[in-house]
Amino acid sequence: MKFVAEKLVKTFPGVRALDGASLVLEPGSVHAMLGENGAGKSTLIKIVTGVYQPDGGRLLVDDGAGGLTETRFARPQDAQRAGIGVVHQERNLIPEFSVAENIALQAVPTRRGFVDRAAMRALARRCLDQLDVRLDVDQAVGSLSVAQMQLVEIAKALAVDSTVLLLDEPTASLTGDEADRLFTVVRRLRDQGHSVVLVSHKLEEVFAVADTVTILRDGRSVAEAHPLADYSRQEIVNLMVGRAHADLALQSRRVDTDATPALELQEVSTAMGHRDVSLRVQPGAILGLYGLVGAGRSELVRAVLGLETITSGVIRVHGKPARIRNVGDALRRYRMGYVTENRKEEGVFLDQPISRNVAVTVWQRIARAGVVRDRDERSLVEIYRERLGMRIAAPGQLAGQLSGGNQQKVSLAKWLAADCDILVIDEPTVGIDVRTKAAFHELILGLADTRIAILLISSDLPEMITLADRITVMSEYRIVGELDNDHDYQATSQAVMSMIHAGTAA
Repeated sequence: MKFVAEKLVKTFPGVRALDGASLVLEPGSVHAMLGENGAGKSTLIKIVTGVYQPDGGRLLVDDGAGGLTETRFARPQDAQRAGIGVVHQERNLIPEFSVAENIALQAVPTRRGFVDRAAMRALARRCLDQLDVRLDVDQAVGSLSVAQMQLVEIAKALAVDSTVLLLDEPTASLTGDEADRLFTVVRRLRDQGHSVVLVSHKLEEVFAVADTVTILRDGRSVAEAHPLADYSRQEIVNLMVGRAHADLALQSRRVDTDATPALELQEVSTAMGHRDVSLRVQPGAILGLYGLVGAGRSELVRAVLGLETITSGVIRVHGKPARIRNVGDALRRYRMGYVTENRKEEGVFLDQPISRNVAVTVWQRIARAGVVRDRDERSLVEIYRERLGMRIAAPGQLAGQLSGGNQQKVSLAKWLAADCDILVIDEPTVGIDVRTKAAFHELILGLADTRIAILLISSDLPEMITLADRITVMSEYRIVGELDNDHDYQATSQAVMSMIHAGTAA
């Protein structure tokens, strides 16, 4: 089905999210939609899928006779009936339901007023067969891997006869092998005549799978449905940011390795399955914790922060044994902050103003007679608004109205405001565009230069090689190797992957 979104306009209080953006989709193609955070991609997707109504422009769909007819989606169900499906970055599955129940959720087959479970299973198998995926349709979704859940999301969209499928950051939580398998499915859908829209900040996967590209900048289309082969990677980046963009230069930093570690783990084991984990981070150092999805990295730092159970071993902060009960305790007693990977559920309060999000870690410090004044919270935001380059309408704007990159900046700002000297940063740039990613990299390096000890978790190996002074490699909840990072991408990546494969085989 051909689909056209023409010169869309959408305005929110203080923000013009779309200013004449267009999107043209042809059947049997994979179309990349690119742009920085805040460029308007999410708003455009929400209009195309009936979540938002445009203030201007129009939507056109194939009329079945070779022409286009104007349409309007008053709600998401209207878009679904028109054949438009979407797989969001945040999965919308019910863990306790079976694969079949999740796939059929939007089109439950019934018989005489009751759910027809035989028809539901047949529908699920038909959609999974279309993807060439083998799953037990009676299995609970909560027991699946992340990659399998992503495929169930796609099957769920196919269950309502989606001929246009929008994939929003589909590989954000996938390993490289899982992403390759997902793109095999994407190509199969393209060959079956579907229009697939890929929204991704990973340009290497865009160039691997997409046929055409639309680029948004500041709510406008600066490239519309052009063949991707006409562009180099650098030309794409320049169009996204509006100027020539240079990658952050890789350079070694001087770290006092003889200094007392700001954070040290000695033979730590956890109830999650970690055994005898030891590591140390000196003041001003960036220690990278790398591994494939499921290696146990996030679970380890959550145990350090009192969110999971430590069964043995010692944690030391500045050389002294520490027993951390929770994140608040880590901040108050040890000046340790935690920028979580799950910014929407743990990093920010989406339904609260930006000012409250940033000030929450320092309420005790800025309170007067037990009262925190709005103007003091707003003043704090202005400090970090400039320092971090936050694109916000006002300090009172709800955090949930921000782009993913700006939400991440708010999450970071609250810990900077708390004046931490140990910072755990988990997946800092997932779902963040190239320019914002470069700004985050510069910021993290700058924080380390102020003697903040940083424990960095990232599944992005180029990011790890850019930032870390030393890389600790995990696999299956164990440390399988360590190396000093000389920022030689090819040599370091080969060494890291060799450690992972050796650890997995052990």
